[in-house]
Amino acid sequence: MPYRRLPNTDAARLRALRAVACYKNSPIDTELPFDRRILQEICSFLPQFENAMFEYKQAINSEGNKNNKYQQYIKNVRLYISHFIQVLNLACIRNEIKPEKKLLYKLLPDNYAVPDLSTETLLLEWGKNIIQGENERTRAGGSPIYNPTIAKVQVHYDIFKEAYHSKKVAQKNVGRYAENMQKMRMRADEIILDAWNQIEQAFVHYGMDEMQQKAKEFGIVYYLRRKERQAMTKKSH
Repeated sequence: MPYRRLPNTDAARLRALRAVACYKNSPIDTELPFDRRILQEICSFLPQFENAMFEYKQAINSEGNKNNKYQQYIKNVRLYISHFIQVLNLACIRNEIKPEKKLLYKLLPDNYAVPDLSTETLLLEWGKNIIQGENERTRAGGSPIYNPTIAKVQVHYDIFKEAYHSKKVAQKNVGRYAENMQKMRMRADEIILDAWNQIEQAFVHYGMDEMQQKAKEFGIVYYLRRKERQAMTKKSH
């Protein structure tokens, strides 16, 4: 025997709500298998649900579209920070810059490895360190490092930093829309359950098979169990 199951996707919820909402303009004396209260509630709720879906999708799409550019910003700033530190280390090895000056950059004088730049937080930290260190050293009379210059590093650092903060804001927006969407789904399920219970009750005197056929006309979806589907498949062969 087919069984009823509430919608489990937003598209299915929309179909179920619209199947009832389409009767909103029916004459007042039209006999419907649900009361006017639930019809009014659905007609009021439906545009709110559609708007919540739209905002949620827009937030996700916006974040996804920006992600490719953001990954390039990460790649660029990591490359420039790493390259700058390597050039600084080479200058120290050639004694063009005293190794102890590396402390201005938060780097150890006797460590010539590039620090870990694997995360966004580390990129923000080390970008800030080398920009401040280079500016402090050159203000004291030291010759600036070229190829890359600190100005070039800062351009890519600032682009990345701005994009990073924009991403955090976008993620909060997605989270807020997702939370709202979840609440709307729960409310949609409550309304649909109420409507479907009323529809089935209105046709219950017809018997199970005919009741389900009539209920389907008002958007209720019934599913066959696996064994029933298999049995039907065998019969069709």
